[in-house]
Amino acid sequence: MSLVFDENGRPFVILRDQDKKQRVKGLEAHKANIIAARTVANLLKTSLGPKGMDKMLVSPDGDVVVSNDGATIMEQMEVEHQTAKLLVELSKSQDNEIGDGTTGVVVLAGALLEQAQALLDKGIHPLKIADGFEKACEMAVDRVENIATELDIEAHEHEELIKCAMTALGSKVVSKQKRKLAEIAVNAVLSVADMERRDVNLDLIKLVGKTGGSLEDTSFIDGIVIDKEFSHPQMEKEVKDAKICILTCPFEPPKLKTKHNLEIKNKDDYEKLYEIEQKYFTDMVKSVKDSGANLVLCQWGFDDEANHLLMHNKLPSVRWVGGVEIELIAIATGGRIIPRFQEITPEKLGNAGHVKEVNFGTTNEKMIVIEECSNSKAVTILTRGGNKMIVAEALRCLHDAICVVRNMIKNHKIVPGGGASELSASIYIQEEADKIETIEQYSVRGFAEALEEIPLALATNSGYDAMQYVSDLKEQQVKSGNPYYGVDAMNTGNNQMIEEGIYESVMSKKQQLQLSTQVVKMILKIDDVIAPSEYA
Repeated sequence: MSLVFDENGRPFVILRDQDKKQRVKGLEAHKANIIAARTVANLLKTSLGPKGMDKMLVSPDGDVVVSNDGATIMEQMEVEHQTAKLLVELSKSQDNEIGDGTTGVVVLAGALLEQAQALLDKGIHPLKIADGFEKACEMAVDRVENIATELDIEAHEHEELIKCAMTALGSKVVSKQKRKLAEIAVNAVLSVADMERRDVNLDLIKLVGKTGGSLEDTSFIDGIVIDKEFSHPQMEKEVKDAKICILTCPFEPPKLKTKHNLEIKNKDDYEKLYEIEQKYFTDMVKSVKDSGANLVLCQWGFDDEANHLLMHNKLPSVRWVGGVEIELIAIATGGRIIPRFQEITPEKLGNAGHVKEVNFGTTNEKMIVIEECSNSKAVTILTRGGNKMIVAEALRCLHDAICVVRNMIKNHKIVPGGGASELSASIYIQEEADKIETIEQYSVRGFAEALEEIPLALATNSGYDAMQYVSDLKEQQVKSGNPYYGVDAMNTGNNQMIEEGIYESVMSKKQQLQLSTQVVKMILKIDDVIAPSEYA
């Protein structure tokens, strides 16, 4: 350790266990951090776009995840380097804020770091590079705003929203069913959207995956699905005009909190104890029955005796319902969550037109479906697939599509996809860089070149000669003044992205530019790394 003495001769430690740490300073620290972050970013390049490849991620336990979703790949990877973990956080931030574009934001950050490394080699100070990137980011955001066009999302039965969702799904495993899944995502968002406030509460959309069947069997349910079955096999499997009692207290006798001993000396004592316990169950069931309820949903378990009494009183019941499902059911049915049996009243019951138990596949798996809710603000998407990996990836894809539709409701403006908006911003920034007289012009040009990495990666993954293809696109944009020329990843023969219905939310694109620039600035400002040798 580093030990020094103050003016009074008292020792104090500056750096503990210095001999066990590795310290990298100055330009070496910048380059080490950039190399680590670029290594992670380069892993995602091949996953960008509709022709992007998937990654197989195997956990230490042997669990396998196959995905090309940037956020999932970054989350599942075991990244050890502390600077590289910043890109993992970058992907999470994009996913939390926007829900889409998680691959593109990491690829862009990697391209910016590559340009930063070249500028550092030229002797430009890291802060000058960071300031130039920030200035260029503002130009890019302005350009994106200028080329954005506003959509009438309600026209042609929300066809434009469906196209936006299809763009998000085009690069996924589920692309063959992208039209159907896009329609389901749009229906789900519109069912819970507040169009006056332009806001969507995604907590009201429940995604449920069930192995079996195919992706075509994925369905939208205007209500709630819970992965449970009725607590007794002889209970009715279908309830119409359901009056639902939503309980968070168990159908069990109260358990004393004090330690005690109970002696049963004869038959009369046993029968007396049995009668007292029976009275508990009878009173519980009677309080539910007297309220007018004909269906019970309970967060906790049932005693066997209580379950038997509920069946005899013709009260179909479901036990061990999760807390999230309980809340969604209360919202959808207009019911109140009841914590004690003494508080059950008819006013607190929820209402639903139809509740039924359905079976799936040859394994006879069962689920409860609650439809025609009185206050239908909670909906469910039931996703099917041949195996767990397909179902899990379909759920991730639907989450992205739902977020895209949510973004379009918040902001109706769109920009062309296929790398067209990045290419347009790159051309604009290159022109503006010539007007800058300070040394920051080199950083601004570097930012413009980094933006071309997105169309280059798309062209490479689509099987084109990337450099020639992107050069032709730039020439088309410059000559025509049309910013909508992008990479024809689907080989349709048309580079006009808007005509092809390939566009993205302007919110997503702006967030990508701003987040990646912020993270790159943060990495450039790290000039001293003090860490245990295995992490340095």
